[in-house]
Amino acid sequence: MQLAGKAYKFGDNVDTDVIIPGKYLVTTDPARLAPHCMEGIDPEFAKKVQKGDMIFAGENFGCGSSREHAPIAIKASGASCVVAKNFARIFFRNAINIGLPILVCPEAVDYAKSGSSAKVDTERGIVDVDGKSFEADPFPEFITSIIQKGGLMEYVKERLKQKQVPVSSSA
Repeated sequence: MQLAGKAYKFGDNVDTDVIIPGKYLVTTDPARLAPHCMEGIDPEFAKKVQKGDMIFAGENFGCGSSREHAPIAIKASGASCVVAKNFARIFFRNAINIGLPILVCPEAVDYAKSGSSAKVDTERGIVDVDGKSFEADPFPEFITSIIQKGGLMEYVKERLKQKQVPVSSSA
């Protein structure tokens, strides 16, 4: 998957409460969560982010409450992926489950600034920031498939559909 956009840079320990504040957890509707994405750390983020832009962040991105709302809000805001030094484990799983590409690439994070031009090749694990390339671990094939399908539920539905065999009417 090839992604391109502008970088938005955040620091360490960006928790799910600043990604999507608790008062918005009354819904899981992506369209209602998107306008509040990153509101707890940058109230203007949702107004500035354009489709394809990316979040670059430090250590422990997505720590705190184990809410799927956080990656849903990021994806719905138009951000195409998150590149971080590392991720909180539950955020990592939730991001994959809803089809949000995330990559671990500390060197790219250190190099990036807000406003940098960024490109990501999730299959090859390449993160390009302002023309300088960095290597991240590419996704395994099954994770790439989950993200390409839009998340775990769509992936499972497709897999089940492929495995269905017509039922014979004669017994």
